[in-house]
Amino acid sequence: MRMTHLARTILPLAAAVVLTGCGGEPEYEADAEDLSGGEFTTRDPDEPAVDVDLPETPMTNASQEEIEAARAEEEAEAEGAAMDAAE
Repeated sequence: MRMTHLARTILPLAAAVVLTGCGGEPEYEADAEDLSGGEFTTRDPDEPAVDVDLPETPMTNASQEEIEAARAEEEAEAEGAAMDAAE
């Protein structure tokens, strides 16, 4: 069977129109503002999701000694990096 020039032109265009109408995933708006410059991803809240078990570890604040030790370590690392750069 031979296709006419018109049929060879129309069939791909018709297929493109049909596929465009199928559209991919719907887009959802997040009710938040991302100040970090990243990109939010959202999902349909009515869509079934996978259950996740979150750990129940209690949060504790760092002691003043731990905070001071961390600052001293950061300062020592910065000082070492400055000395390496000077060499």
